[in-house]
Amino acid sequence: MKTMLNELLAVAAMSAALLLLNLPSPARAAEVQPYPLQVCLVTGNELGSMGKVVTKVHDRQEVKLCCKPCVKKFDANPAKYLSKLGK
Repeated sequence: MKTMLNELLAVAAMSAALLLLNLPSPARAAEVQPYPLQVCLVTGNELGSMGKVVTKVHDRQEVKLCCKPCVKKFDANPAKYLSKLGK
């Protein structure tokens, strides 16, 4: 029983360490520019109208898209879509 408890504690400690490694540093988080629009950058659809909003960061700019297919379109030509933000 004691061995099992020690193993569980070790797994919990390792999981916590991995979570901390994946957290963005405050400096990195401060560099990301927030997404200023309430619509998808690709289609112009209202965010949330197509289901769960997809959020990603491209060159320190947060981008929000209305659906997964828009991610492919954005990734194919990010400069085209970022120009809508004045970038």
